[in-house]
Amino acid sequence: MALNIPALLSVLLFYVVTLGIGVWASKKSKKLQKNGNQTEVAIIGGRKVNMVIGLFTTTATWVGGAYINGSAEIVYLPGRGLVWLQAPLGFAIGLILGAIFFVTPMRSKKYLTMMDPLQEAYGNSMTFLLFIPALIADVCWFAAILASLVKSSAVSVILDIHNYLSILISAFIVITYTLFGGFYSVAYTDVIQLVFMVVGLWICVPFALLNSATESIAETAVQGFFQDPWLGKIDVQYIGLWFDNILYLGLGSIAWQIYFQRVLSASTTTQAKVTSAVAAVGCVVLAIPSVLVGAVAASTDWNQTSYGLPSPYVRGEASMILPIVLQHLCPLYVSVAGLGAVAAAVMSSADSALLSSSSMFGYNIYKRILRKMASEKEVMVAMRISGIVLGSTAAGLAFLSNSIYDLWFMCGEMVYALVFPQLCCVLFVPRTNTYGSASGFFLGFVLRILGGVDSIKIPPVIHYPWCTLINGAYVQLFPFKTFTMLVAFTTQILVSYASEFLFRRSLLPKRWDICKVLEVEDASHRGKEEVTNVQLQNISSNEHE
Repeated sequence: MALNIPALLSVLLFYVVTLGIGVWASKKSKKLQKNGNQTEVAIIGGRKVNMVIGLFTTTATWVGGAYINGSAEIVYLPGRGLVWLQAPLGFAIGLILGAIFFVTPMRSKKYLTMMDPLQEAYGNSMTFLLFIPALIADVCWFAAILASLVKSSAVSVILDIHNYLSILISAFIVITYTLFGGFYSVAYTDVIQLVFMVVGLWICVPFALLNSATESIAETAVQGFFQDPWLGKIDVQYIGLWFDNILYLGLGSIAWQIYFQRVLSASTTTQAKVTSAVAAVGCVVLAIPSVLVGAVAASTDWNQTSYGLPSPYVRGEASMILPIVLQHLCPLYVSVAGLGAVAAAVMSSADSALLSSSSMFGYNIYKRILRKMASEKEVMVAMRISGIVLGSTAAGLAFLSNSIYDLWFMCGEMVYALVFPQLCCVLFVPRTNTYGSASGFFLGFVLRILGGVDSIKIPPVIHYPWCTLINGAYVQLFPFKTFTMLVAFTTQILVSYASEFLFRRSLLPKRWDICKVLEVEDASHRGKEEVTNVQLQNISSNEHE
């Protein structure tokens, strides 16, 4: 394959523009840091991000490279189809539920990260433990995003350049502007990235739809021409799995620092709720071009194109269907625009993942556990060093692109099973404690592992109802991911209340209370009483006056 000079120039231009905006935004960040808390400005923009920027950055974070490529792939795959495209609906559900239930309690105490309420309620040891799955998930997500630029994106199809070079360049640019500009660099670059993404993909769609090798997608939606109809179907035996995936994508997408960075950065609580809800609509709308590309691919006679036979599915190239359509069903200048859209989608999510993990490490681990007397400047240095290490690790993992997606999904499931119930308990269930938190964490971890992990070749030890042997491997058709999350959630509540009861009734010696939960709860109760007494005194004084 010859080097495509116009395509290469378009990608380089996009990288230069992105880096330039990131550097420009970093200057604004530095000005705000001089007038306020450096850490707060770096992590959540000093809580001064306006509605427009907030909407762009929230939407762009969820709509990444894996999202647009994966959406086209699912619609195209025989046996899958549109009904199995669950990410847009799942993410929309998560953003709406987040706006309704999670925005207010998280903003009411002016938290900086998702780990703050957990650290406040369950202590440093549990915070460090809960940080591990969140950290691994962020790193694996960053790696999967970088891998999508080459493994399942236009770079490996339209550009004849080495995979390692595109990964290293992309990682370098993301790390540079993210760590020096913080949240503002991420947010402002998300604006241009989202614009590139929308314009680039929509330019390509009409050309793909009108190609002479493509049948009408309205007809192929319900009739099989070159393969199964692209609408797809859900067999009865897979209904439990379908709902499990929807709940996992919806509820599991809430317990991520990338979401709460946007929620906490808004100027007001109302703005944060509106931004989250509107971004839910944006996630669904921005999946439409990918859906149409997947439908076109399923409706194309590949023998009439320069791609030829066998089809991408038969060749095992279904994951690259979006760039394949760009190259073989669209003119060159159109495919170049599409390449810019893919690159934009990749960058828009990669920077968020990097800032997320470095923020939690710098503030919750370094500042509040390792170096409690650390200055603001020292915390910023810790964030940048950790960001470089984590970004470099993710770039290295990106070369394992054959397995990195499976690893990321596994880590996402761990966040769903372990972190989401913890967040729900600390925000909505009063008096849950460290004993309950630890019990729910370890039981959830064990149940998830025993349910089987395909990505690391762990077969299921627990065969839930409807566990079926398919193509030589057992598949859990029971919604076991959600079941595991609910068991962890229930265990945390029961153990918390049971431990408090046993210690308060002296059924267990209080000297065994190694987590000091009774002292913490009593201190919290005294604090609330003092606040109430002060409020009553103020009311009495006002009435007397």
